[in-house]
Amino acid sequence: MDFYGFYTGQMFDAYEILGAHYTPEKTTFCTFAPQAQKVELIIDGNPTPMERVYNGQFYEAVVEKLPVGTKYEYRIYSGRGSVDHCDPYGYAMELRPDHKSIVSDLKSYKFTDNDWMKKRSDMKNKPLNIYELHAGSFRKPGDGPADWYNYEELGNILIPYLKESGYNYVEFLPLCEHPSDNSWGYQTTGYFAPTSRYGTPEQLMKLIDMLHHNDIGAILDFVPVHFAVDAYGLAKYDGAALYEYPSNDVGMSEWGSCNFMHSRGEVKTFLQSSANYWLKEFHFDGLRMDAISRIIYWQGDERRGVNSNAVDFVKNMNRFLKKENPGCMLIAEDSTSFKGITKDAEKGGLGFDYKWDLGWMNDTLSFFALAPEKRPEKYHKLTFSMLYFGDENYLLPLSHDEVVHGKGTIANKMYGTTEEKLSQARALYMYMSAHPGKKLNFMGNELGQFREWDERREQDFYLLDDPKHKGFNEYMRKLNNLYLSESAFAEDYEKDNFEWADCNQESRLIYAIIRRSKKETLLTVFNFGNKEQRDYQVKVSDCGTAEMLLCSDDRKFGGNTDEPQNLFRQNGDVLTVNIPAYSALMIRL
Repeated sequence: MDFYGFYTGQMFDAYEILGAHYTPEKTTFCTFAPQAQKVELIIDGNPTPMERVYNGQFYEAVVEKLPVGTKYEYRIYSGRGSVDHCDPYGYAMELRPDHKSIVSDLKSYKFTDNDWMKKRSDMKNKPLNIYELHAGSFRKPGDGPADWYNYEELGNILIPYLKESGYNYVEFLPLCEHPSDNSWGYQTTGYFAPTSRYGTPEQLMKLIDMLHHNDIGAILDFVPVHFAVDAYGLAKYDGAALYEYPSNDVGMSEWGSCNFMHSRGEVKTFLQSSANYWLKEFHFDGLRMDAISRIIYWQGDERRGVNSNAVDFVKNMNRFLKKENPGCMLIAEDSTSFKGITKDAEKGGLGFDYKWDLGWMNDTLSFFALAPEKRPEKYHKLTFSMLYFGDENYLLPLSHDEVVHGKGTIANKMYGTTEEKLSQARALYMYMSAHPGKKLNFMGNELGQFREWDERREQDFYLLDDPKHKGFNEYMRKLNNLYLSESAFAEDYEKDNFEWADCNQESRLIYAIIRRSKKETLLTVFNFGNKEQRDYQVKVSDCGTAEMLLCSDDRKFGGNTDEPQNLFRQNGDVLTVNIPAYSALMIRL
């Protein structure tokens, strides 16, 4: 046991010592409970005393010939009496509302994805199109809220869909075990246990393996800020505050959960061991870390100042994860203006690869909610993001947070009638593709769905029987696959990759963007007004021959244009374009 590393927060593999470690001959149970009076291992209701080991703050028991699948928990005795807890480092747990940990053999599954693991990268100079997914409500085998496919079954359905739809990564909402379905996994009890809602650890490993064999990466939503308050979990684990703060002033989060105390080395070891566990043992290709603003500032409030202990924890964790897991990507969901989120940790930054651009998301969606006559005065909401884009490596999210709690779906946020909403959503998504930054889209958005996401129901795939939504979905597939195949979209963070061809058409609500690579130049032209704009001229130096790649108003996608190639004419470096209302054009030069 590396005591120094454990207590100072320099250990990243504590799960190899703590938890339940199975062999056919024996299973060794070990837990850390420094303030406990005594600890018992409970199997089938029968208590087995656990011995103090190491420095007396750890408890251990060895049981011979114990089968995989055995359920167990720890009875922790303190001055407050006794409480039965699941194993903080347990590899599997029962389905809620039951909560015992389950003995598992992590070595039983053998990955076959060596080729993928050797070639994967952080995608900085490659197209990254992420499909954000809640595993329980993408597709369902029945109508009940608890009817779920298991991990392997989900893979058989999901993988063909991702490949056809033009997504090369999938980001799973938290899969760590959690007690409440409607927390979506953001209030966790099992930081090393894949939720049993969808099967076993081995089945999750199989899903990741399947994704990799189909050249699809997997990102896990990870929650390093707070945890569930359920009595059987981490809260008051050894009878007193261990993982959380002793004071409720900073100990309770805005969500009613317990905040991790990141100044404690044991807590750092726990969290960074969990992060490393998912990357190393399950072959996840990245972690999206939730609510980073609550790590940077006390309670997420800039006025309360920087939480330097938590910031140092993130820097050290990210530095190690990047070193030990080549090609992995680390993504921050952060709404602050704190500098250096995506700067290398070795150079003083936090060490993330990407930061969600929530400012872009808010500005964009608020613009499209406006009536057309009000848009000219807010025209530069759509140009503002490029004033700060060079500050970080940004990722553009239209995530689950934007389609719940009465906010309306992406399509429904658009102004106007149903037809106008779908037209504008098609144009918005081309703007998103043309804007620098990697992409993330939540499931159901690609259907033009109007019903808010509900974790109890599958996505509204029946909409594909409606020609309007079928056309919308076909457009999204075409757009996504162009994004993946056109090299001009890939090098988001190169200064010569982006240029405003025109961003001074306030009255006409026209924008024009150029994206360049060494191989090609792409021009996208947008009309975000409700009137056709005729004979708009844009000049692009050395443009060569122009070819229409995609028109959002194409009739086959639900628009009104029959011959998109006839929407422009070329005279040397000048293109004269007729742009239908609420539409976008993508032209290869």
